[in-house]
Amino acid sequence: MISYKSSLNKLKISKLKISDQIINSSDCLNRISASNIYCKVFNPSADNAAFDGFAINSKDTKNLNKKIFFNIIGSIAAGDKPFNKKIKKFQAVEIMTGGIIPKGFDTIIPIEKIIFYPNNNKPKKILINRQIKKFQHVRFKGSDYKKNDLIIKKGTILKSKHILALKTLGIKKIKVKKIPNILFFSTGNEITDNDKIPSWKVRNSNSHYINSLSGNFLFNYEYGGILRDEDMGLFSKKIKKMLNSKIDIVITSGAVSAGKFDYIPSVVKKFKLSNYFKSVSIRPGKPILFAKIKGKQKAVFGLPGNPISSAACFRFFVYPYLQESLGIDKEKPIKGILKNNFSKKKNFTRFVKSKINTTKNGKVEVEILKGQESFKVQSFNKSNIWILLPSGKSRFKKGDIVDCFFSDKPNEFFLI
Repeated sequence: MISYKSSLNKLKISKLKISDQIINSSDCLNRISASNIYCKVFNPSADNAAFDGFAINSKDTKNLNKKIFFNIIGSIAAGDKPFNKKIKKFQAVEIMTGGIIPKGFDTIIPIEKIIFYPNNNKPKKILINRQIKKFQHVRFKGSDYKKNDLIIKKGTILKSKHILALKTLGIKKIKVKKIPNILFFSTGNEITDNDKIPSWKVRNSNSHYINSLSGNFLFNYEYGGILRDEDMGLFSKKIKKMLNSKIDIVITSGAVSAGKFDYIPSVVKKFKLSNYFKSVSIRPGKPILFAKIKGKQKAVFGLPGNPISSAACFRFFVYPYLQESLGIDKEKPIKGILKNNFSKKKNFTRFVKSKINTTKNGKVEVEILKGQESFKVQSFNKSNIWILLPSGKSRFKKGDIVDCFFSDKPNEFFLI
């Protein structure tokens, strides 16, 4: 049995090489950028008005100590072609927010501060009786993005905010990582897809749970069905078929321990492997298996059959593996203040069902829930986060700072 840290190192050196593809930037939600994306234009593309008002040359008001009339020579709306009249002294142009500021003008007087002459209905001039500062209410060319500025770095999980930036800056196509394909099998004669079941059967919840994570955890899901206790040969054929298919990872749930019908390890070990481990000093989920097929960009995970153990192992083994394979930066934990005491075995890493909340004064607190047994679904249903308690320490006290990970989405969804 290896440590959780050692298992992560094995996953890292066994990561898959996921190929790239070019897609429309409007379709990149929850995809991974495969290269740095740089700006090709200036944003704003030209100096423009930040307010509705009038543009003037600030030099015309230098040392102003009397009333001066500025002649109105035109009007500019957002979207109008640049104003190209020759600008003379003491002239002004009406300009709307977003309008391009003509050469010769360098500042904007907001409409609320304008005094019109001879009247507000048919103004021909504006009256100015004070010095106006240069560059007032001006949005400068390239003040947001300049050409060759980095927009998005390689390995970023692309969100709606990125789509907004890409479309604003005219980026139509981008390179992203292909979405990994996962083939999932449930195992065991006890597993059933029926709703009404006798006491000796178990509903097939794991397949539905893993499928529900596919959108947030960046993979395509394919269900392979239920492998029964006598299906050792069938599973071996499924692995062979996977080697020549678009499937990247096979995940099984159950049949990885040491029982009579736990055949997943023996089948997997018949294939040539470049890396392998079975059983990690964790709870829940100790009977977990990982194998990388030698010479192939294919991998197998054997998760425990228990629903909570399976959920924990997906979160803390499969997703970190997807991260490594997709080139995503290591996930950062959310730091929370522990609300209650908890004890565990010193040399085990624990994944603990917990509930996180923010106090009135802005502190992030996290409570370890009752019912930590791996068969108990109720506490998982009440939880909204996992706490990861590392090996090397057995007692955790109220007030300790602990690492937290959302159960149904990456922390990156909240921290980027």
